[in-house]
Amino acid sequence: MNRINKLFKEREGDILSVYFTAGYPQLDDTLKIAKSLEEAGADLIEIGMPFSDPVADGPTIQESNKKALDNGMSIKVLFDQLKELRKEVSMPVILMGYINPILQYGVEQFCESCKAVGVDGLIIPDLPIAEYLKTHKTVFDKYDLKNVFLVTPQTSVERILTIDQHSDSFIYMVSSAGTTGAKTAFSEENTKYFKRINNMGLANPTLIGFGISNSETFQQAAHYSRGAIIGSAFIKLLATSKERDSISEFVKEIRGKMQDKRQKK
Repeated sequence: MNRINKLFKEREGDILSVYFTAGYPQLDDTLKIAKSLEEAGADLIEIGMPFSDPVADGPTIQESNKKALDNGMSIKVLFDQLKELRKEVSMPVILMGYINPILQYGVEQFCESCKAVGVDGLIIPDLPIAEYLKTHKTVFDKYDLKNVFLVTPQTSVERILTIDQHSDSFIYMVSSAGTTGAKTAFSEENTKYFKRINNMGLANPTLIGFGISNSETFQQAAHYSRGAIIGSAFIKLLATSKERDSISEFVKEIRGKMQDKRQKK
C-alpha cells in the first residue's frame, strides 16, 4: 500500500504535514530536515522543488526558492540527495513543485526517479486536471505516485467532484484565495468554506493548507478536515535555526493540546 494511503487508513485525524524547500537554508539540509521532522512527530512531509517563478507561493517560500536555487539545488541534485531517504525516513513523502521543470527533466524519468528514491506522491499546482488525465496519469500510476489536487473557495462544485473522482489519496484544501502565507486565525468566511467542503461527503479525505501558522489554526483546520499542512511558518523557523531541538519544539507547539490528546490514547 502506498504510504500516503496507509497513513490515512491508520490515522483518523490530527494529521500534520510539513512543507519545506529542498536545498534551504543550505544545499545539503534536505535529508537532515526530513529526518528531524519525523523524529519530531510530523506525519507527512512535502519537499518543495525550487522554481524561479513559484506563482502560488507567498514571499517567504518565494525567498526560500531563490536561496535554494542560488545554493545550486535542482531536480537532479534533489534525487541524488534522496537516494538515502528510505534509510532515514519512513513516513510518506510528497514532492511539490511546478510542471515546467518536470517537463524539462522528462516526465517518465522524473516519475521513475521518484519511485527509485521512495517518493509517494506529487503536488503540482499548475498541472490542469485535463492535461493530467490525458497525458500524465498513466505514467504516474505506473510508478504508484499519488497526484494531489488543490481546491479553493472559488473551485466549482463540478470541478471538486471531478477532482474527487480522479484522486486516490487526499485533496489539498487551500484555505483561501491567494498565495501561501501564515495567518494567526481563520475568519468566519474560511470556516463556512471548510464546512461546505466537509458536508459534500467526498470520497477522499482533505488536508487544509495555506495560513496554518500556530496551534489555533492547526486545531481549527483539523476540526474540519483530517489535518493540516504548514509551510511558511516552518520556513521562517529554518531561516533562524534548523537544529533538531528547534524543529521538535516547533512541531510540539503546533500540535498543542492535540499532542496531549494523542499521547493519552
